[in-house]
Amino acid sequence: QVQLVESGGDLVQPGGSLRLSCAASGSWNRIMSMGWYRQAPGTQREMVAVIASGGGTAYADSVKSRFTISRDYAKNTVYLQMTSLQPEDTAVYYCQIVVRTYQRNDMTYWGKGTLVTVSS
Repeated sequence: QVQLVESGGDLVQPGGSLRLSCAASGSWNRIMSMGWYRQAPGTQREMVAVIASGGGTAYADSVKSRFTISRDYAKNTVYLQMTSLQPEDTAVYYCQIVVRTYQRNDMTYWGKGTLVTVSS
């Protein structure tokens, strides 16, 4: 079993910045990827940014050049640095991890989410 603990969500004014953190704990053979998704009221959950085990990253077009995903391998923690936040970035942000088990299965786990509100 894998647990994810997110933190960093807050109320911020337009143009402001926030950093989200997500720490993973549990048992696995290998972390395949870690990432951030978000879901605004009345919408489907969407990918924001993902970082693969080798360090490769992918971003949603709407956040490119504003958000940066990074990972601390020693702490099994992924970060999302968000800058130039806009009201449309308001959502619950969820951490996701994909791990390869010792049985060679890939399993996906989700955090409980952290709320980011961008408003003046």
